[in-house]
Amino acid sequence: MACRLTVERDISRSGAPEPLAAGGELVPLPLLQPGSFVRLRDHPDDLPPFQLIQCRGGRCWVRQQAWGVLVQWEVARRRLTAAA
Repeated sequence: MACRLTVERDISRSGAPEPLAAGGELVPLPLLQPGSFVRLRDHPDDLPPFQLIQCRGGRCWVRQQAWGVLVQWEVARRRLTAAA
């Protein structure tokens, strides 16, 4: 049977996983509010920020304003940062 290693631990009250640093220390994720604008960690400069719809656990749903309200993209929470 295969064993899967994870770099996250679910310890927050909201149920959102917090990533572990290489030394096993917890790295807190910044608080992101629905409706705020976020960028991916490897976000291209020519792509506008995404609007955050919601986060549940380690997953978030985002959209581009040009996509329309029914088109959303699910992305890992740890890949998102607040847009400046």
